Amino acid sequence: MAIVLWSVLFVRAPIPQQDPPVARPVVEVEPELVEEISASPIVEVEPTPLYTRRPEVGEKIGTITLESLNLSWPIFEGTEEAQLALGVGHYVQSVLPGVADNTVLAGHRNTVFNRLGELKAEDLILIKTDAGVFTYQVQSFRVVPRTDRTVIVPTEGAWLTLSTCYPFNNIGSTTDAFIVSAVLIDSVRSD
Repeated sequence: MAIVLWSVLFVRAPIPQQDPPVARPVVEVEPELVEEISASPIVEVEPTPLYTRRPEVGEKIGTITLESLNLSWPIFEGTEEAQLALGVGHYVQSVLPGVADNTVLAGHRNTVFNRLGELKAEDLILIKTDAGVFTYQVQSFRVVPRTDRTVIVPTEGAWLTLSTCYPFNNIGSTTDAFIVSAVLIDSVRSD
């Protein structure tokens, strides 16, 4: 029991922060070792962060384009009615577009996401922010209860989750949600 508790407290890997700042140690290295060190698989270089700050709730953070449907909308920080009335909302507890993890966006089924069910596997979704243009490719669809929180959990790699109420043609409130999962396949950073 003591060994298990010790391993949980002291051996567990640290959880990385979102977009950690770049920190490079100052080390003197002999010139002949530079090539060997830079080729080593254990040397990791942290990328510079995509975003320097988190947006304020209600702030426009970019646009989303569903290329195959020829549709585009603004994205606002937050998923309350005030943001969803203006366009697509970014779930504030998820990472921003282009960051490795799960970016979650929501929209009303009777406005911006009324044609979400027309997407097909491998369709492209472009998200443009001040940090760059991020291209996601649709991988899967599913219908879940609206109370299902598995759609907002962290993911391995950079994923985009789109969520809207379901069924699309229902009048009034619904108990289900239509979920689109897409993986990041390309990113072009802004300079």
